[in-house]
Amino acid sequence: MESLMKGRTVLVIAHRLSTVKTADTVAVISEGQIVESGTHDELLDRDGIYTTLVRRQLQLPKFEGTTNGAAEVEPVNGH
Repeated sequence: MESLMKGRTVLVIAHRLSTVKTADTVAVISEGQIVESGTHDELLDRDGIYTTLVRRQLQLPKFEGTTNGAAEVEPVNGH
């Protein structure tokens, strides 16, 4: 996918860290508003919503054998 995006402006909507980690800019959207933006490292340094989401994703167990792969996640900072 990286070779397809090279030299282009691409908007990617994703939930997986591996998808957004190398993006030039990551925007965290909550209730239709951009609440944080920056590079992966900048957002981790801010220790905000993005950092909380990353920590949760890294701690989530693999859900094998579920019917739809969905897991309930509690809101972050009320969002």
